[in-house]
Amino acid sequence: MGGTKRWVLFKRFMKKEAWRWKCFGSAFKWKRLNIKRSFVDNVVFKLASVLEAIYLVATLCFFYLCCGCHF
Repeated sequence: MGGTKRWVLFKRFMKKEAWRWKCFGSAFKWKRLNIKRSFVDNVVFKLASVLEAIYLVATLCFFYLCCGCHF
């Protein structure tokens, strides 16, 4: 008798867990890619990369102009 009761409780527990995963499963699905946003993200990323490269080169030039190169 005890084994049957335990089995029924286990089945109920598993049903609750499956229901919980169904509710949270929809939150992790990929959303549709918006083409306009993707294009803007690419342009902004390229612009930021160019500005960062200019900044790094300017910093390097400033270092060599002000501090000199002592080899």
